Amino acid sequence: MNNSIVSNIKPLGFTWVTNDPFLFCVHHNDQYPKGNDQLGPNASLNGRSIGQDFAQENDWRMYHGQTVPGFPAHPHRGFETVTVVLEGFVDHSDSNGSTGRYGNGDVQWMTAGSGLQHAEMFPLVYKDKPNPLELFQIWLNLPKAKKQVTPYYNMLWSEDIPKEKITDDQGKSSEITVIAGVFNDTQAPDPGPDSWATDHENYVGIWLIKMEANAKLNLPKGAEGIKRSVYFYKGSEITIAETTLKKYHSADLDAMQDIEIINGDDEAFLLILQGKPINEPVVQHGPFVMNDEAGIRQAFMDYQKTQFGGWPWPNGEVVQPREKGRFAIYADGREEVK
Repeated sequence: MNNSIVSNIKPLGFTWVTNDPFLFCVHHNDQYPKGNDQLGPNASLNGRSIGQDFAQENDWRMYHGQTVPGFPAHPHRGFETVTVVLEGFVDHSDSNGSTGRYGNGDVQWMTAGSGLQHAEMFPLVYKDKPNPLELFQIWLNLPKAKKQVTPYYNMLWSEDIPKEKITDDQGKSSEITVIAGVFNDTQAPDPGPDSWATDHENYVGIWLIKMEANAKLNLPKGAEGIKRSVYFYKGSEITIAETTLKKYHSADLDAMQDIEIINGDDEAFLLILQGKPINEPVVQHGPFVMNDEAGIRQAFMDYQKTQFGGWPWPNGEVVQPREKGRFAIYADGREEVK
């Protein structure tokens, strides 16, 4: 093993360990069955801990949903969520009055800032076939100076997220989806006005990589001091600097080194996270991420007092009609339809 390039190899669990400026990443991969009339699973829920269903031995989970899988209304403060939906759909609603449905390659970037409630439900829109859902939710920290900014919600639609295709000297190809940052000359859309990722000097990168069997890919060098990690979530094995990484393992990479990834005999899928550390104290309690315990106490008191603007929806598990397509309605009334 070349420890100067590859280090900290570990298996991936339900929650993935990340480096500053990220807080963690969760990989949801649920093989939901056909849907019923309520957009929930057309299957028995007997034996499940409804409202708290995280049993990893099952093919799919209800999470905190009672009828529809997902996460009913809950608050956040002090950080950002980046939700990358590879397959399936998510219905969003929040305390600012925003709502929408997104999926199949779309990314939602939400800056919780001073405080926001939102719901993330997973509607099973197909009654005649299964409803697989695969997504990442990545938590990206905010620096102290930005923890009280006005909440912001932005959609990065799959049609607008750039991809770069690279072919190696053997004709094998890799495709890089650039959700944040820059890969070679391919620049991602800006996520929002107050994100740590908006300042390009922070070198935040969120890249999805798909490699053909036996393909080789060179990662571009980063800036000094940034943290870079690779999460190998689907395939057989990859090799980096003579170090073999098995499926569903992660590793930290030296971003200042020339790095070549060599794929094995199966198609490989990787997530790469990188960024300049914020280098501030992090205190997390449930849905709040602040710099100290006093900030956490204040977050709870503010939420109890204001409910972060209240909840303008008839219930905490808002789902759109089955026939509704991908769309977003923002707090200012602006609407996007895909």
